Amino acid sequence: MNRLDEYDLKILYELVNNAAISVPTMSKKIGINTSVIYSRIKRLLKLGVIKKYTIVIDNSKLGININAIVGINRDPKAKQIVYEEIRKIPQIISISEVSGRFDMLVTIGVSNLEELHDVVINKIGRIDGILNTETFVELFNVDNKSVHIKALLDRQQNIVLK
Repeated sequence: MNRLDEYDLKILYELVNNAAISVPTMSKKIGINTSVIYSRIKRLLKLGVIKKYTIVIDNSKLGININAIVGINRDPKAKQIVYEEIRKIPQIISISEVSGRFDMLVTIGVSNLEELHDVVINKIGRIDGILNTETFVELFNVDNKSVHIKALLDRQQNIVLK
């Protein structure tokens, strides 16, 4: 059985905060040998805990000034068609199938309210199989991933991987 211990979580915490952190720097911060960190990162990759290394982009520098989440209800028979058509819209950042009030939540990044209107009304709204939508404009966003990992560390929780 594979478990994540305190050191694995500390490595994940450091990588979530800065995926470009050097192993020697991480070694000093965590207090374990660099070879141990290398082997643990390799293990975390092999186990699929770390899926990929990525970057965080400042969307405003790219002219994306408004993010919105659109709740979508669709005809159950049109699930695949709706999904495929939504994927074609370049302003779509993510698509989630959810339980509750909506069938899907779609995150959109646009430059202004006019573009948001165009995407929601003229692109999403015209897809066959979509019954209705509700749009929520993001006012503020905080990435909470590192806090989540820190909470696991604080509880000294060993995680059993399935």
